[in-house]
Amino acid sequence: MTDDSTVDVIVIGGGTGGYSTALRASALGLSVLLAERDKVGGTCLHRGCIPSKAMLHAAELVDGVAEARERWGVRARVESIDWSALTATRDDIVARNHKGVEAHLEHAGVRVVRSGARLTGPRSVRTEDGREFTAGRGIVLATGSRPRTLPGLEPDGHTVVTSDDALFAPGLPASVLVLGGGAIGVEYASFHRSMGAEVTLVEAADRLVPSEDVDVSRHLARGLRRRGIDVLTGARLEGAERLAFGGVRATVRTARGELREIGAERLLVAVGRVPVTDGLDLAAAGPATDERGFVAPADWSRLETAVPGIHVVGDLLPPPSLGLAHASFAEGLLVAETLAGVASAPVDYAAVPRVTYSAPQTAAVGPTEAQAREAGYDVVVNTMPLTAVAKGMVHGQGGMVKVVAERAGRVLGVHLVGPHVSEMIAESQLIVGWDAEPADVARHIHAHPTLSEAVGEAFLSLAGRGLHQR
Repeated sequence: MTDDSTVDVIVIGGGTGGYSTALRASALGLSVLLAERDKVGGTCLHRGCIPSKAMLHAAELVDGVAEARERWGVRARVESIDWSALTATRDDIVARNHKGVEAHLEHAGVRVVRSGARLTGPRSVRTEDGREFTAGRGIVLATGSRPRTLPGLEPDGHTVVTSDDALFAPGLPASVLVLGGGAIGVEYASFHRSMGAEVTLVEAADRLVPSEDVDVSRHLARGLRRRGIDVLTGARLEGAERLAFGGVRATVRTARGELREIGAERLLVAVGRVPVTDGLDLAAAGPATDERGFVAPADWSRLETAVPGIHVVGDLLPPPSLGLAHASFAEGLLVAETLAGVASAPVDYAAVPRVTYSAPQTAAVGPTEAQAREAGYDVVVNTMPLTAVAKGMVHGQGGMVKVVAERAGRVLGVHLVGPHVSEMIAESQLIVGWDAEPADVARHIHAHPTLSEAVGEAFLSLAGRGLHQR
């Protein structure tokens, strides 16, 4: 650095995309300034991925007690849930992860400025406290997203909540109405049901997780209904009001056109997220947002905007980026290497895994069957129930493996529903990412008895060597 106001790279936003960019750029010998007004780690670490998965693990333990009693003759019950103890464990996990990220940044020599920043030119920024910095190589926009809200349903952190504050609202509600049947809504519906709440899940599309394969949606809805969640698809919110004595009352038009009144102690709005560009002053440097508020790159191979040297990572990116933390890590690596002049392959979004951590879980990589057919592929499909293998019977939760492949060609997509499939998707990511054919996979032996054996069996059948599948 020529002085402390000039660096090679300036990163605005310290979430997964921002701090991964900073760490990789520093490792490649670049001087890096990271501006973050809140805590490094972003939504994923502090309000989303990590705390929610901690709570879902607790929910899994509660469900395990119920299964032990109902299926296995273990006379056990959950006497009560100590909310303060549960949240203390969650907060400890978050705090330790946060300290770890801070330590990584410090060890890497990344200069962290505890402030927001706005663009003053294509290579310069001004922080909220008035300091000015210049980037010799480039600026990276990584300011993330926030939950989408509905007019008249502004969140209050107690009665009406979003995914950012649902886990931090006081206590456990007795009933919850969840608006939105995407991954976030499904996860929160699953958690609250495990904790004993009466849950209604409303999705405007004709099925849950509508961006996933139709068979994934079908198995997921079946599993949630089996657990007692009232799943309403093709349904729309007509209106909602906060009640004077607490809670909400909503009017929902069902898929059949009927009006239904639903009362709940808490309303969770999970209808998507919107990119955050407030305060960036994009006009000062040139990048523009599209009609949805995303900052689209002019060059996806470099994630560089139309203004040379200004790059974008994370939730600011429009599709095909997926708004997922692990995709943001990959985007951060790509941008850092691009700025350092190191050859780097573009992010292959088709090979990015997608996971919903509900009970049952879903996990997928690659296009759905419908998407593959729409793209013009001549496809073959094999679907195998998890209960077709012994370990699936042990778990007793149903589920399936679905493989979509080119006829006499490579595997295009793999779609899973069932227990622990979030831990099973890595194999399929490699299968799709490396353009494997079913016969390539069928040559490899899967451990018996495991749930992953169902993946192996599905490929054996496609390769004409099936054992347990007719």
